[in-house]
Amino acid sequence: QVQLVESGGGLVQAGGSLRLSCAASGRTFSLNIVGWFRQAPGKERNFVAATDRNGATTYYADSVKGRFNISRDNAKNMVYLQMNSLEPEDTAVYYCAADLGRKPWSLLLEGKFDYWGQGTQVTVSS
Repeated sequence: QVQLVESGGGLVQAGGSLRLSCAASGRTFSLNIVGWFRQAPGKERNFVAATDRNGATTYYADSVKGRFNISRDNAKNMVYLQMNSLEPEDTAVYYCAADLGRKPWSLLLEGKFDYWGQGTQVTVSS
């Protein structure tokens, strides 16, 4: 099993930055794909960013391209989401996700990850 715990959320003004962290524990050696999703109030959970083990393949939602950056530190079992130029539309609960990497990217980007964290709230004020 794998456990994921997010941190770093909070309240920030529009134009500001936040860095979310996700700590993985358990069978972390088996994790190939990690990602971030978000769910705004009253909306479905949507893909934000994902990357493979060595960062060779990375995907971003169009809405965050150029503003957000996903990274990982495999030695520390950490995943990060650097969020810059935040907008009120970025307000959501952000979830860290991890996968063994046996599924095609098309399914992963739809949210078919094996493991999920409980989420951290990000609120961007205008």
